[in-house]
Amino acid sequence: MLKLLAALLLASVLMPLVLRWVPPPTSAYMLRAAAGRAAYQWVSYNRISHHLPIAVVAAEDQKFPRHMGFDFNAIGKALDENKRRVRPRGASTISQQVAKNLFLWPGRSYLRKGFEAYFTVVIELLWPKRRILEVYLNIAEFGNGVYGVEAASRTYFNKPASQLYKSEAALLAAVLPNPSKLKAAAPSAYVRQRAMEIEAQMDQLGGPAYLGDIWPE
Repeated sequence: MLKLLAALLLASVLMPLVLRWVPPPTSAYMLRAAAGRAAYQWVSYNRISHHLPIAVVAAEDQKFPRHMGFDFNAIGKALDENKRRVRPRGASTISQQVAKNLFLWPGRSYLRKGFEAYFTVVIELLWPKRRILEVYLNIAEFGNGVYGVEAASRTYFNKPASQLYKSEAALLAAVLPNPSKLKAAAPSAYVRQRAMEIEAQMDQLGGPAYLGDIWPE
């Protein structure tokens, strides 16, 4: 049993270590949600519009350049608010979402949260911030069966991710909280409003320069 646990622990470190350089061929969420039929095409960071990383950071995790995987202030606020909410509010960072989407399964159990925290620590220790953001942009779901910015860009805008405008990047970021209901192809008034708010946040953060050395323009 100890040998088995040691082997599992070693594998849980070696797999993320390999993925620091090797593009993930798929993710746990793709395999589960789309039964292997996901639209997915990996693109490296230098083939992604510089508007996209700042759009998702503005929308999902504005402290991404500074935290070490967890935003404890956001977690505390979410725990406090969830005492009064019927639908729980999440506080996951981009690093946590990468850990969850790449290695784990959907759900809110303490077991899954424990594994999520473990893999978050592992990738924060083994990967530079640029790699975490690059993987996130490539495996995030932007619609039913549409994973990653390249597939999303070609599906919704008929162009590669490298050519996306600021408004298009904000629109993709706007659907991330619930891509099965929020549509980039036929955006509702809510999605358009959220995209405008994200654009404003992008400007307030200072645009792509906010990410500095993480994602050079």
